[in-house]
Amino acid sequence: MRSGSLKVAFAAGAIFMGTHFAAHAQTAIKFALDWKFEGPSAPYFVAIDKGYYKAEGLDVTVDSGPGSVAGIARVAAGTYPLGFFDINSLVRFRDQNPAQDVKAVMMVYDRPPFAIVSLKKSGIKVPKDMEGKILGAPAPDGAFAQWRAFTKVNTVDGSKVKVENVGFPVREPMLAQGQVDAITGFSFSSYFNLVQNKIAPDDISVMLMSDHGIVMYGNAIMVNPDFAKANPTIVAGFVRATIKGFIDTAKDPEAAIKSVMKRNDTGDEKVELERLKMALRDNMVTPWVKANGVGDVDMARLVRSIDQIADTYEFKNRPKAEDIFTSQFLPAADQRKL
Repeated sequence: MRSGSLKVAFAAGAIFMGTHFAAHAQTAIKFALDWKFEGPSAPYFVAIDKGYYKAEGLDVTVDSGPGSVAGIARVAAGTYPLGFFDINSLVRFRDQNPAQDVKAVMMVYDRPPFAIVSLKKSGIKVPKDMEGKILGAPAPDGAFAQWRAFTKVNTVDGSKVKVENVGFPVREPMLAQGQVDAITGFSFSSYFNLVQNKIAPDDISVMLMSDHGIVMYGNAIMVNPDFAKANPTIVAGFVRATIKGFIDTAKDPEAAIKSVMKRNDTGDEKVELERLKMALRDNMVTPWVKANGVGDVDMARLVRSIDQIADTYEFKNRPKAEDIFTSQFLPAADQRKL
C-alpha cells in the first residue's frame, strides 16, 4: 500500500481570490487517517485527484494511521498538523491533557460506526445477549472506547462479559474461527473483513451502538492548536477542499472509489465500494447532514455526548463542547449542502 501525495505550492501572504492562492513558497501539509486506505477515505483522495487541495494552494500528503484513538497524540505533538480520529476519544484526551488544545474542525461521521459484531449463530440480537459471552476488543479501538457507556445505557452487566484484548489483525479471524463470540469495531470495517474471511453476509450480525442509546458522534478532522493559530487560512482551505471531496464522493461513490484504489494495490475494488456505500448510508450522509450540510455538529448533542461519556468515565478536567469542536474553519452553509 502506498500513500498519495500532492505537490503544489502555498504561500502565506499571497493574494486570496475565492479559493485560490498565488504561491511564493511551499508549505507541506501532512494529514493522518485513522486507519488504512479503504473506501471511507475516498473524500480526501477525491480532493487530491480533482485538484480541490491544489485550488486552495495546498501541498497535502495523506498517511494511514494506527486507529481512531492513538493518532490524537500525533496531532497534539504536531507530528501531523491535521488528522482524522474519534471525537469521543478527543474528549478523554483533553481531560487528561488540558493544556493540549486540540480541536475538531470538521465532523465526518455524524453517526458513529461503533458496533458490536457477531455471527448469528451466537444468538446475540440485543445488548443484554452479550452477558455470558466473550468479547474480542483491541484496546485502542474507538468502538471499544464506548463499551462502558454502551453497557450502562443498555443495563448490561459488564462483569458477565469476558473481554479479551485482541490485536486488530486477528480480531475478525478470531470471530470467524469461534475463538470469541463478538467483537467491537467499526461496522464497515469488521463486516467486510469477515466477508473476506469467508463468512457469508447472511451469517453476520452488526449491532450499531447508535441504534442502542449511544448519542455520540464519530470521527472528525482535528487540528494541532499551534498550527491552527499560525495558519488559519490553511486550515480553512483544507476543510473547504475536503468538503468538496465529501460531496463528490456522496454523489458518485463509484467514481470516488477509483481514487482510493489508485493508492491501494492489494484491495478489492468491489469490497471497498460496498464499504464506502455502507459508511455513506449509515455514518456520513445522515438526515441531519442532509438538512444542515456537511461538517458541522449540533452543539447541544455534543454536550449530551460528553454527558454520556461522564456516565462511565471520571473527568478531572471536564472539557466543554466548545473546547472540543469549533465551526470557525467551516465555509458557509450553502457551500456545505449535498
